[in-house]
Amino acid sequence: RNDGLAQSGRNYRAVLCTELTKPLIIRNLPAPSLQPHEVRVGVHYCGVNFADILACKGLYQEKHCLPFTPGMEFSGTVVETGANVSTVREGDRVIGVNGMGAMAEECVADQKMLWPIPEGVSYEEAAALPVSYGTAILALEHRARTQPGETVLVTAAAGATGLAAVDVAANVLKAKVIAAAGSDHKCNLALQKGAAHSVNYTQGSLKEEARKLTENRGVNVILDAVGGDVFKAALHSLAWEGRIVVVGFAGGAIPSVPANLLLLKNVSALGVFWGRYREEDFPVFSSSLSSALWYCQERRIRPHVGAVFKLEEVNEAFSRVTQRKSTGKVIISTK
Repeated sequence: RNDGLAQSGRNYRAVLCTELTKPLIIRNLPAPSLQPHEVRVGVHYCGVNFADILACKGLYQEKHCLPFTPGMEFSGTVVETGANVSTVREGDRVIGVNGMGAMAEECVADQKMLWPIPEGVSYEEAAALPVSYGTAILALEHRARTQPGETVLVTAAAGATGLAAVDVAANVLKAKVIAAAGSDHKCNLALQKGAAHSVNYTQGSLKEEARKLTENRGVNVILDAVGGDVFKAALHSLAWEGRIVVVGFAGGAIPSVPANLLLLKNVSALGVFWGRYREEDFPVFSSSLSSALWYCQERRIRPHVGAVFKLEEVNEAFSRVTQRKSTGKVIISTK
């Protein structure tokens, strides 16, 4: 693939993982030419996800050939379109989802992986939406079928997906939210987002607190991103016909589900791997993103950007997330 562009020697700066588990570096890369269905986007912001960090350690379920540029979600402006592109035009503001490659000044995306940013939504807010809010909307609406007035327990409630889930459950779905997190500061943030109650699970029993807060009825829906003992405690606090949705294992340990518990209370254990919907059920994947953008434009949700780093500070951005120091979404600015 070399046309005038590639030969013109035009370069762009990108984050590069050259060796697994080693610090990332910034390099100038030659701009590739576009396939007919592809779009070149000038990236403004790129989200930092656990998946990026795992990929750079070689621990993610999808393996990448070295060297590669991490980054699976971005906001930016269309700078060039391939010959067959009809959905976007030069100058359009878009968010996009990539397998990888978004932590750069520009990236190339398939036209169907771009969504227009509505008026009134900033590039910064938009970059915080795809993975976190896409996952939360898909988990709460599509998988758990959360109803108004139901009680929703969110673990890791101050993380990117957790805070998005609190926001969507409380402010869009009108559920009663119990936010569980590992510090008082994180609990307070979730309360500001719309949670009715919070539980600091480093200080008390999550199961007991959930029982108290629901007057022994238990919770209807749980969104768990922690795994391990937190998952087990959460599972035990489900109400009759409750649903627990597994979205990740930030705590590290992958728990097993005692099947007798499912039977006794007629509960369901569900999983959400948001990215997989891209291949398996694209309309559902796409609508989770369109919904996120629409809710944001309507001001029903407000993404919380916890920290913004420059491209050169990518290693600090990664360690902010791995050390659990971050709240909400950590994003990288390329400008």
